Amino acid sequence: MPNIKSAKKRVLITKKKNARNRADRSKMNNAIKAFNKAIDSANIEEAERLLPLTMSIIDKSVTAGIIHKNAAANKKSAISKRLSDIKSGKVTVVVKKDNKTIAAEKARAAKEAREAARAEFRAKQLEKEAEKAEQKKQKATKEKAEEKPAKEKKEKAVKEKAEKAPKKTAAKKAAKAEDAAAATTEEKPEADKAE
Repeated sequence: MPNIKSAKKRVLITKKKNARNRADRSKMNNAIKAFNKAIDSANIEEAERLLPLTMSIIDKSVTAGIIHKNAAANKKSAISKRLSDIKSGKVTVVVKKDNKTIAAEKARAAKEAREAARAEFRAKQLEKEAEKAEQKKQKATKEKAEEKPAKEKKEKAVKEKAEKAPKKTAAKKAAKAEDAAAATTEEKPEADKAE
């Protein structure tokens, strides 16, 4: 630890500047990584949008004294060349996948397959339920259709009985009247004979 006051102050200032420089360097590196990630994922429009922003951040790093101007020129040249090569077709983008990404894609595909199977199973269940409901409706309509003729037959039978009953009673009355008339005519000759 320094003992002199100015040395102590210099340690604090260095610490503060070091933190700021580390943050600025991190900002520059993150900008370059974002640009490279856009290119690696074949998102050319995003890379074109990020190129001037990244170059600006690199230039600010030079003015802050974080990197040398030649190093900044190399970085800017490298990212602009990479974009121009991809745009011109000299280099084709092969989307890189790490094991973590591949595992995540497999898990997502398995999940989608399970959901599709569940949806298919639900659809089949709904179809079966709809068929059962349709069969119940058909049974109910059949029963109603069978009940209607049965009711109509009963009603017809009741009507016929009602119609026949007066005819029978009228026929019986007529038969009785004839019998009575015949009986009275038979009695009259006998009565004539008796006289």
